[in-house]
Amino acid sequence: MTVFITGGSGGIGGAMVREFAALGCNVAFTYKTGEKAAEALKNAVPGCLALYCDVTDADSVNAAVDAAVKRFGRIDTLINNAGIARQRLFTDITEAEWDEMMSVNLKSCFLTCKAVLPQMINQKSGSIINVSSMWGQIGASCEVHYSAAKAGVIGFTKALAKELGPSGIRVNCIAPGVIDTPMNAHLSADDIAALREEIPLGAVGAPESVAKTAAFLAGDGGEYITGQVISPNGGMVI
Repeated sequence: MTVFITGGSGGIGGAMVREFAALGCNVAFTYKTGEKAAEALKNAVPGCLALYCDVTDADSVNAAVDAAVKRFGRIDTLINNAGIARQRLFTDITEAEWDEMMSVNLKSCFLTCKAVLPQMINQKSGSIINVSSMWGQIGASCEVHYSAAKAGVIGFTKALAKELGPSGIRVNCIAPGVIDTPMNAHLSADDIAALREEIPLGAVGAPESVAKTAAFLAGDGGEYITGQVISPNGGMVI
């Protein structure tokens, strides 16, 4: 199985690269700003393919997908993991910030799916996994643009699953809770402690937990699952 992961140099993305490689999969991943992290991951996971890609640009996405297919022959699983998060009062969000949030978190899913689907439809099989957030399910104060974009990913997933089911392609969504990644590095120790009190399992999640969820959905265990939102969040959202 060949897996194509966007945003592979980040915390969750890197865990996914390592998880799928450990399962014996061919893995191609993209990065944009995390060049050093991508190089380190490439060196740590022999055989994986690291590709620079601006997921908001169609030409860049198409080039990355073409490079992966040239290297591995096909793409069986697409994981749309690339994303950004910002905390800002709604009244302070600029139009440019809103557009960037939608482009990186939502438009990217459109572009990668457009690039990969012709092949998946032709081979009558495939799995697409879109990474949303629990905030896309319930909304977060001071993260209206992020919550809206991630909610869009959920709607995108459900609609595309209905459309692609007859072609043998499954489309699912992972909506992680609070995960210990660089994206949450701005949180103070007090912030983390307060969050733990809200989480029934009493702990912040590990990137590996999200990666294992993706592996389940992409593998045989997820063969009859499509259009679903799986939320590894420790019970914070039930």
